[in-house]
Amino acid sequence: MTSFDVSGRKAIVTGGTRGLGMGMAEALLEAGAEVVIFGSGESAKAVAEEFRGRGFACHGLIVDLADAAARGAGFDAALALLGGRLDILVTAAGVQKRHKSEEFPLEDFDAVLEVNLTSVFDLCQRAARVMLPQGRGKIVNIASLLSFFGGLTVPAYAASKGGIAQLTKALANEWASQGICVNAIAPGYMATDMNTALLADAGRNAEITARIPARRWGVADDMKGPLLFLASEASDYVNGAILPVDGGYLGR
Repeated sequence: MTSFDVSGRKAIVTGGTRGLGMGMAEALLEAGAEVVIFGSGESAKAVAEEFRGRGFACHGLIVDLADAAARGAGFDAALALLGGRLDILVTAAGVQKRHKSEEFPLEDFDAVLEVNLTSVFDLCQRAARVMLPQGRGKIVNIASLLSFFGGLTVPAYAASKGGIAQLTKALANEWASQGICVNAIAPGYMATDMNTALLADAGRNAEITARIPARRWGVADDMKGPLLFLASEASDYVNGAILPVDGGYLGR
C-alpha cells in the first residue's frame, strides 16, 4: 500500500479542530504525516496537544482566516514549523450564515466569501509558491453538494462552494504539468456542528436520509479514505476533480 503512504510528508489543514477537518487531520497523522492545524481559537492548540499525546507530530496555530494579514502570518509560521517544506494543503475551514436571499445582509455575504473562497485562493497560492520549486504537492479543497445545488437561504455558502469547484479546476489547469495535484472533496450531508439544525429537524432529517442511498448521514471518518487518496501518490494522475463523498446522494 505504498502508493497511499504519506509518512514523512508535511501538511497544513485549516479547520482542523473539529468536524470533518479534524477527521482529515487525524487521517494524515495516522498515516505518518506531520500536520499543522489552523483553528480560529484556543482549541487549535488544545487539539494539537491531544494529538501529540497520542504520539503524533502535530502543531496548532490560531489563525483568523477572515484577515489577510493573519492568513499570511499563519502560513509563514506553519511553514517554519514544518522546516520550510509543504507537501499537502487541505482547506477544510468554512463558515455558514442563513437568511432569506432577499434579506441576506451584504456584510454576511462578504464574510462567508472571505473565509470560504478568498482565503482558500490565498492559501493555495502561497502553497504553490512552495510546491512549485519542489516539483510536487497535493492541494485538497473542500467543496460541497452546494457546489452542484443552490440550496435554500444559503446564497453566500452556495456561491462560495460553487467557486471552490471552479477554482480547483482553474488551479489544476495551471499547476498539473508542474507536479501539483489540485482536487476537491464534496461532502454530502454530514453529522457535524454545521448541520445541527438539520439533524434536529425530524422531518427534514428523515427527508434527507431517505434520499441518501447509503441510508445514513456521513461522519468524519468517511472523509479519511478519500483524503488519503487525494493526498498521496495514488492520485498522481488525478487533477481538477470534484469527488463527492455523499453516500450516493448525487446519484438520486
